[in-house]
Amino acid sequence: MTQLKTVAFDIETTGFHTTDQVTVIGFDADISSRVFLNVDDRGTPKSLEERLDKDMNPAVVLSTHESEAALLEAMTDFVESSLTTQEIKLVAYNGETWNGGFDLPFVRTRLNAHNLEWPFLGLPYIDLMDVFESRFNTTETSLTAVYEELIGEDLGKLDPFDDSGEAVDAWESGNFEPVVRHNVADIRRTRALMDVAERYCSKSDFSMKSLDPVA
Repeated sequence: MTQLKTVAFDIETTGFHTTDQVTVIGFDADISSRVFLNVDDRGTPKSLEERLDKDMNPAVVLSTHESEAALLEAMTDFVESSLTTQEIKLVAYNGETWNGGFDLPFVRTRLNAHNLEWPFLGLPYIDLMDVFESRFNTTETSLTAVYEELIGEDLGKLDPFDDSGEAVDAWESGNFEPVVRHNVADIRRTRALMDVAERYCSKSDFSMKSLDPVA
């Protein structure tokens, strides 16, 4: 398992209902973060890519898309061309656990809404929430709290929000930059926690599943 490179994954949305939409999708690897932003036909924020490129290390590669459908199509192209062709594992925190999760079920729902195909063929997936709830002695269960308890607050300086609900308000008002920064903080928290888990947990502590659909 440790021979597979980790790519962390996280999404931002407008809410939890089937009619809500994806606003940001982010992937984080050791050399850079790849982020997709849905601007909902409101235009690309001026100089945002340049500011992110200047401020962040490792680099953030950002693309903006005029609709959720365009974002999901671009994300699919990226996954199929850059992830499924490599020896990697997709990792999330409460992205899809044995009894629920958020990110992958939401992505399935929205891909179906736009009649788009599932892109994660051939990728093994690990959810970290189960690992940290059962194999570490933390007092909280959220991604941010577990990261701060076990690693520190370094990425807290990157994240402009105290909770994800603030990201919804910012995106709806067209304030896209803090939403992107929040997503980058979360994908980097996730990958950092995966590094900790691999240092201290055995292979049998991780539940790895295939993301291949039946059809």
